[in-house]
Amino acid sequence: MTRFTVNDRPVHYRMDPDTPLLWALRDASNLTGAKYGCGTGDCGACTVDIDGEATRSCQISIAQAEGRFVTTIEALSPDRGHPVQQAFAADNVSQCGYCIPGVIMAAQALLRRTNDPSDEQIDAAITNICRCGVYPRLRGAIKRAGRIMRGEEQVAAAPPPGIAPEDAARAVPALGKR
Repeated sequence: MTRFTVNDRPVHYRMDPDTPLLWALRDASNLTGAKYGCGTGDCGACTVDIDGEATRSCQISIAQAEGRFVTTIEALSPDRGHPVQQAFAADNVSQCGYCIPGVIMAAQALLRRTNDPSDEQIDAAITNICRCGVYPRLRGAIKRAGRIMRGEEQVAAAPPPGIAPEDAARAVPALGKR
């Protein structure tokens, strides 16, 4: 069986049980925030949260996800209000943005364990590869997110996307049905 919870919704994928979770999320559920990067678990572009742990979704099958709770970037905070999202926006961390959903998911898992991580803890937890080299800003944003979580700092809210995912095809012509 392949029954588990994705973004607080029960799912049952009728796919080969050995299908990587990444492909089930992207292809069957249209949750495209987790990206395919390397397929070997090295780059972290596909990172999701499984039962509170940052997990490379290209390295776990849907059978291995049985009975577990999976959270993708889409459900972390639809209004971009999560402290990590706020800090990343405030510190202009993103460049091309391809790796950012995976980095955010790894960072939020770290900050759930400790909201005042050391540089060493950040380096150990965030092993994602960023070809743009945002690492110095990344570390600063994670520390800022920790301060936000501790109530020591506030940032101006990142603007909400202004469009609900279910309305995207109607509002963005390029996403329209063909």
